[in-house]
Amino acid sequence: MKKQQTNEKMDEPDKIWKFSEILEDPVIHERWNKVRKYFFLRESTYDMTNRCNIRCEGCYYYEGDKQFATENRDTDAWLRLMEGEKSRGVTFVVLAGAEPSLVPDLCQTCYQVIPLGAIATNGLKPISISVGYKIHLSVWGNDKTSLRLRGAPHMLSRQIDNYRDDPRAVFIYTFNRHNIAEAAEVADTLARYNCKLSFNMFSAPVGYTGDLRHTKASLHQVRQVMLNLLDKYPDHVLFSRYNAVAHTHLHGLHHLYGCSYPRMNPSTDVGLGRSFRQYRTDLTWDRNAACCVPDTDCSDCRHYASGSAVVTARLFRHGTHPETFSSWLDYVDTYLAVWVTGYEKSPNLNPSLVAPPGQTIFEA
Repeated sequence: MKKQQTNEKMDEPDKIWKFSEILEDPVIHERWNKVRKYFFLRESTYDMTNRCNIRCEGCYYYEGDKQFATENRDTDAWLRLMEGEKSRGVTFVVLAGAEPSLVPDLCQTCYQVIPLGAIATNGLKPISISVGYKIHLSVWGNDKTSLRLRGAPHMLSRQIDNYRDDPRAVFIYTFNRHNIAEAAEVADTLARYNCKLSFNMFSAPVGYTGDLRHTKASLHQVRQVMLNLLDKYPDHVLFSRYNAVAHTHLHGLHHLYGCSYPRMNPSTDVGLGRSFRQYRTDLTWDRNAACCVPDTDCSDCRHYASGSAVVTARLFRHGTHPETFSSWLDYVDTYLAVWVTGYEKSPNLNPSLVAPPGQTIFEA
């Protein structure tokens, strides 16, 4: 009955809606109350080490100056940094790097001070369960593709061995132009081992000249594969139809929504422009370079980590119609399920494809 009420409200496309009227729908109101409890999250990101146990084509870390920063392995220095971050209002940390699993003591130190966060890892070295952050395991295709692009044999099976039945783990499949057809094979394997899966888009680093960058044709193809896998594995794929629209649009996230991160946002008044920092391994940061995935070509950015802030920050743009707002709620619900330990995703509210505010579903 509740679901029927939601669909009935969506059938009034020409009405000018007040936000309070949208919230009269009990299903939308319930989901709004669920997600808004997490509006206290304030993130920053931290490069933990400049070392890695593999080398991937198009790696963001090994672009730009950050790779040359001197690595600080002093746990006391990291403890002081985290305490300072907590004092200035940071409530969520993203540990990246090169490869954070190579510095388990520093991961533990960060978790000790700020217990909400996520770690981006290749998954070849397990991270202790005592570090309760979400673990994002990067997947670039089947084992043949991983060996070619990342130099690591039997990568998916090794990742599964390390993180099977681990409630922290989410396998992040990054679509590039050439691995689209492999996604079904990978999703089937992960579902058989009861692993959670979400999707990312290869977004070219600045100056990238390789052939992984997406084209109009590949974006169309990826969107359809995402939607098919979402329908086929609803208990394992953490995603929504609006995620698929936002991240496979011909235009990147900055064009569609306007990027909130300091690198593209000069404002220091509120939000990420004021609070976000991206620390290098020497514990310094540069506002002019600070974003969630530094050294990405901003015009090509469709990265899932970027969207977690860029799309979710646009509440007021989406709160103009039940269909648009329910799609935004699906996106936020997906973001929280992917990034926050213990948060469980609910069924998606909107079965339709909804365009970003002011855009078409897919612009030529």
